[in-house]
Amino acid sequence: MINVFGRAVGAPSNFTRLILLSALSVALMFLDHRGHHLEKIRAALNVLAYPIQLIAAAPAYVGGGVADFFTTRDALRQDNEKLLAERQALNARLQQFEALEEENARLRRMLGSAALVADKAIAAELVEVSTEPFTRKLVVAKGSRDGVYVGQSVIDAHGIMGQVTQVATNVSRVTLITDAGHAIPVLDNRSGLRMLVFGTGDPDSLKVPYLTSASDIKEGDLLVSSGMGGTFPPGYPVAQVDKIVNDPNEAFLAIAAKPAAQLNHGKQVMLIWRGTPPKNTDGAR
Repeated sequence: MINVFGRAVGAPSNFTRLILLSALSVALMFLDHRGHHLEKIRAALNVLAYPIQLIAAAPAYVGGGVADFFTTRDALRQDNEKLLAERQALNARLQQFEALEEENARLRRMLGSAALVADKAIAAELVEVSTEPFTRKLVVAKGSRDGVYVGQSVIDAHGIMGQVTQVATNVSRVTLITDAGHAIPVLDNRSGLRMLVFGTGDPDSLKVPYLTSASDIKEGDLLVSSGMGGTFPPGYPVAQVDKIVNDPNEAFLAIAAKPAAQLNHGKQVMLIWRGTPPKNTDGAR
């Protein structure tokens, strides 16, 4: 109850309040529609409510930013790992390409050199390299079915490597010029002096025996194949004189030479044919 001017007045009922408030709302809407009297009030309320809206939206904004940060960081990490793996794969392929390029260049050099001294030449892959002391032999993946024969010359782009000493159907054994049991007739390219060059069993050393101090040979002389015996093509590099020792107490000079061929390099050798090859009578051994 409300006391108004000494009289007790009862509070309006809820229904009465609804009617009054509805009428007031309709009146305000009508006046606002006709005169736009509440526009400034709404604008002021929007300005006042904007900080509240920012504060209310801040948790969602910050949470979204944090989530985006970690998502982006994880995506970047995955992309970096993927790029690193791709880089490693590309580097591996690049190394293979470089090796193939060098191998092709080596083959082209060998073919170019072989064309100067042979009617025919083929490249043969190495299958095996002997590891026995003082034995310098190779096994190559060419045999009698490819026309390989015993005594056939084997070269590379730099010089004579050796000769075929055993032939099977699919493979052949090559004895290098550094083998302790190998000898090859040569000429001194400067003086024309004839001599024999023997293997020592050392992979990088040859010896020239039976020459006296009167022999016309000097350190640095190039020794080329003489062609005598018909096994090796004439005029192809064999070795270079590396050291000459003249001991007064010895009857002959001690002469060491270095092979011209790169005997310990590469995966291929060059087999050459000069004229009509002889028939293989030994067969596979």
